[in-house]
Amino acid sequence: MADTSQEKQNNHKKHICIGILAHVDAGKTTLSESMLYTSGSIRKLGRVDHQDAFLDTFDLERARGITIFSKQAVFSWKDMDITLLDTPGHVDFSAEMERTLQVLDYAILVISGADGVQGHTATLWRLLKQYQIPTFLFINKMDQEGTDRKAILKELKKQLSDGCVDFEQASSLECAEDEWLENLAVCDEEMLEEYLENGTVEPESVIRAISGRKIFPCYFGSALRLDGVQEFMEGLRQYTVSRKYPDEFGAKVYKIARDDQGNRLTYLKVTGGCLHVKDMLPGMEEKVNQIRIYSGSRFEMVQEVNAGGVCAVTGLSTTYPGQGIGAEKATDMFVLEPVLTYQIQLPPGCDVHNMLQNLRQLEEEEPQLHIVWEEQLGEIHAQLMGEVQIEILKNIIFQRFGVAVEFGAGNIVYKETIEEPVEGVGHFEPLRHYAEVHLLLEPGERETGLQFFTDCSEDVLDRNWQRLIMTHLEEKEHKGVLTGSAITDMKITLTAGKSHLKHTEGGDFRQATYRAVRQGLKKAKSILLEPWYEFRMEMPSVNIGRAMADIQKMHGQFEHPETDGEMSVLKGSAPVSEMRGYQSEFLSYTGGHGRMFCSLKGYEPCHNQEEIIESVGYDSEKDLENPTGSVFCAHGAGFVVKWNQVEEYMHVESTWKSGEVQSEEDYIPPRNESSSRIELTEKELDAIYRKTPDPVRRKISAAPITVHAKEKGTPDPKWTECQNEKTRQEEYLLVDGYNIIFAWEELKELAEIHIESARDKLMDILCNYQGYKKCTVILVFDAYKVEGNPGEVLKYHNIYVVYTKEAETADQYIEKTVRQMGRKYQVTVATSDALEQVIILGQGAQRLSAAGLKEEVELMLKEIRSEFLGKIPEDRNYLFDYLSHDLAKEMEHVRLGGKVKK
Repeated sequence: MADTSQEKQNNHKKHICIGILAHVDAGKTTLSESMLYTSGSIRKLGRVDHQDAFLDTFDLERARGITIFSKQAVFSWKDMDITLLDTPGHVDFSAEMERTLQVLDYAILVISGADGVQGHTATLWRLLKQYQIPTFLFINKMDQEGTDRKAILKELKKQLSDGCVDFEQASSLECAEDEWLENLAVCDEEMLEEYLENGTVEPESVIRAISGRKIFPCYFGSALRLDGVQEFMEGLRQYTVSRKYPDEFGAKVYKIARDDQGNRLTYLKVTGGCLHVKDMLPGMEEKVNQIRIYSGSRFEMVQEVNAGGVCAVTGLSTTYPGQGIGAEKATDMFVLEPVLTYQIQLPPGCDVHNMLQNLRQLEEEEPQLHIVWEEQLGEIHAQLMGEVQIEILKNIIFQRFGVAVEFGAGNIVYKETIEEPVEGVGHFEPLRHYAEVHLLLEPGERETGLQFFTDCSEDVLDRNWQRLIMTHLEEKEHKGVLTGSAITDMKITLTAGKSHLKHTEGGDFRQATYRAVRQGLKKAKSILLEPWYEFRMEMPSVNIGRAMADIQKMHGQFEHPETDGEMSVLKGSAPVSEMRGYQSEFLSYTGGHGRMFCSLKGYEPCHNQEEIIESVGYDSEKDLENPTGSVFCAHGAGFVVKWNQVEEYMHVESTWKSGEVQSEEDYIPPRNESSSRIELTEKELDAIYRKTPDPVRRKISAAPITVHAKEKGTPDPKWTECQNEKTRQEEYLLVDGYNIIFAWEELKELAEIHIESARDKLMDILCNYQGYKKCTVILVFDAYKVEGNPGEVLKYHNIYVVYTKEAETADQYIEKTVRQMGRKYQVTVATSDALEQVIILGQGAQRLSAAGLKEEVELMLKEIRSEFLGKIPEDRNYLFDYLSHDLAKEMEHVRLGGKVKK
């Protein structure tokens, strides 16, 4: 990559991308304005209440005095370039704020000195922790009466973190007081050791501790009066550091918007390499037409942006917030989401379909709207955070599209999950189409959303079909079967599937996948989830009893109240459905002296599930957009099979039975399979040797273990015959690999040169042996010294090769196997370990020494040789077939170019 002039400049000038966050009315936009003014970027200090703030670029923002959309400003302070992202403070627009967090190097959390840590402030703090963003705090409005610096700092330590430190003395560490240095050092162990040894702390150590979120510098002042702003900016210059980015191109999209001309803008941060105009972005078929660097409402067009830069680009039509481009990973799921859904009521004569397209355009910019067309009701629904967002959205729709819409009463957004694992099967086979999908649906942890995995052999279903199924799982919001709400907190794993060489098309797997999810949900025990608020109530102590009684009626829960003089604080959580509208009631009975802060806690099991299900009246069988049954074909025509009968018609055997990932009783590994790769869990691998009616339950390893096997469906006739003959006893030969290698002289000599060659030769010998004896051969090698090794089983031609897991020797593995199957099957163990032989005999198995195995192998070779010679045609003679062993060896030596031995 060429070293441009911009890159050379960046080499000696620090650049950081910093976001500014706050509870509404804490003075966030005012601080942004003051920083821009102090740096000289703007000549006039605007004010929110005067409707002339530099970053309030929309009329609605100026009129309401709040930030609705995130904005970008670019300025310099001494030797540091800053990209400042101003985010919304109102809780109704917190989703816009969260999307901005993805691209920040540092954050500024603004707190009102008069109000302290408010409800939304705590939510912001949790988000900053989740995204692991180093944070500076600016405590604003310290010019107001009643603000106490020490009391506020104490509250910050209690409510947020002990790492909150007053940085008034941080401008010169050499002159700082010992007490302050000690308070600083105790926040980080390495820094404390440094302080105890040297009596001071180096600036680099402070920078490292801030980056590691061990220290949160606190600055106090008044942004409106420019008090403390310069000191704060100097602190940013001293105690921040530029990030290092890779050379490989990457970018993270955090916002979609449109300019005044309607051009679609993709706001992104370059996280690796360099972005140029006319670049074709990785994984996309579109070029970047323009690169704009915005500052307020103005922008500068540039030809390139280096890593760390934030910009808006035109020319991209398929991008979305959270998308990762190139080497950058996408953000799977955001924390904050709406909990209320509203019907959008259109005026008479409005074209519904055109309006739906317009609303989809808004959904690109605000993905959390979740615009849904309810076909059965003929209604458009949207999910919103609250009343303020409704008013703003009505204004935006009227300004952009000239349509005056109204919103119906809000309903709670419910979700669904399952209690126990279940297999879902989907089949789609109308004439000249074919696809079958098997999915394992398992309950996940709360707030994890949907997670998708594949545990299907490529021998069973080709990789391209598996990827397509994963795409279909991710592309849609799957509905539950209780109320038709979206499903969440589940792990969905592809376990099996089937395609047709001629008739399968991509759309077939879409149908089969959707139906598999729904069929599994119909079989599962589903749970309805509802959103819960986390609340903090501050009220006169005389009202605490009333508040506690109200929360109990709401089916909520609370901690022991905290009392401080005449005021008390009650913390807890309760269902959103019960707390709606409680704010006004709370203010009424506290006489206006109470304050209540609510933030979304997450989803919990619904407290009145049956009541909600009945009131919604959802019938999953009548939801034609989300069918639960499957389509099969007979006599040249397709027919529909109900969900509870699909298993009777499915073409692929079930990979899961109730209570187990796989039925292991009577499972016998198929024989005579050529080598190709599949993946099995440790539990499935144990089925190779575990045959007892009541197998020992084992913890399933998270990591898949590799096995080699051929495509299933063509079992060896002899093997099938063996399965049908219940009275016939199976024969197993377990071989202690390294014991045999070092007992056989030729393998021992080879192992001294190359141990892998000795292993390979033993494996080939045993393959021949198995082919002749027709028993199941399991060759076991020690791998117990390999740290973190989960264990591995390979299917090598017609035998199984086991590498033991960490801390498990071959002896232990063999003893465990013999103990489990020795009484029921004919098991022989080949080893020369005397102690192991004694244990084997005690478990009912037969023993075979290394020398005995060698004799059997040699005898097998002689028998094979004699059988082969008996089949040689009479008109052909082979010299080597009639020579003695020594003479044949000598002749082979000469044939390969060697000299005749004298």
